Amino acid sequence: MAVQEKTLTCGQLEWFYRAVEGDTASNRVPVVLLHGLPATGYSWRGVMLALEEWGFGAIAPDWIGFGSSAKPDRRTFAYTPDAYATALETFLTTLGIDRCSLIVQGFIGSVGLQYALRHPDQIERLVILNAPVTSRAKLPWKMQQLGLPLAGEMFTQDPLLVDRTLEGGGGYVVKDEDLDVYRRPFLKSSDAGRALFAAVQNLRLPQATAEIEQGFQAWTKPVLVGWGMRDRWLPFSLAEAFVQATPEAELIQLPDVGHYPQIDWFDKVNEAILPFLLRTVI
Repeated sequence: MAVQEKTLTCGQLEWFYRAVEGDTASNRVPVVLLHGLPATGYSWRGVMLALEEWGFGAIAPDWIGFGSSAKPDRRTFAYTPDAYATALETFLTTLGIDRCSLIVQGFIGSVGLQYALRHPDQIERLVILNAPVTSRAKLPWKMQQLGLPLAGEMFTQDPLLVDRTLEGGGGYVVKDEDLDVYRRPFLKSSDAGRALFAAVQNLRLPQATAEIEQGFQAWTKPVLVGWGMRDRWLPFSLAEAFVQATPEAELIQLPDVGHYPQIDWFDKVNEAILPFLLRTVI
């Protein structure tokens, strides 16, 4: 078993993504995994190997502007939730994925929730891990700084912002060999910092969470909300309120896990999501 690294050009955008092959005999839909700020698809590798072991194909792209995906100038790519949702639609269409299970995490991963609401027929089931799911969710100051005029442009050119942010969400130390992967785009080019700055500036969280909060009240597909209980930025009460208002949603606590569950403790993520994905949809 191995996670493959691939690229795909969709129009003027080149996506980098990681993939594992599924068991074609199982007829299971693929799983699409979307990362948050400022991670990359690399964060999902431990989850992807478990999915492959159980026969699931899985795709984990680096969002445009992140990791090894294209980092276009903001004059040609808006870095707004709408721009990301449109780009994701084109990416999945080009891959030939017309139905999938979707797993989202974190800030910007929330674009996946907006995408699901806009394309409900494409989603078989949905997993949400520590994402802004209600209008009470706020971007933490550590991330707000990355979008401040002048100051944010400077902060986002510092590769160590990756360490401070990924470790700040739960308090765990990330292995050096993993940090090397997350830092690499910032060491190679100033484009990575400029793209992150644009993404934070254009996150439009109040509008996004309003769409999420209202839209999921009428959602009818299975939803699992798994919440890292050591998240320093998004309180568990957000998850409780979301599940209470969302039909077909269930909630599971992930003890000792922070804002980035797939980075902090992917085994606990696997224990939560695999039974949900394997369950027969009635």
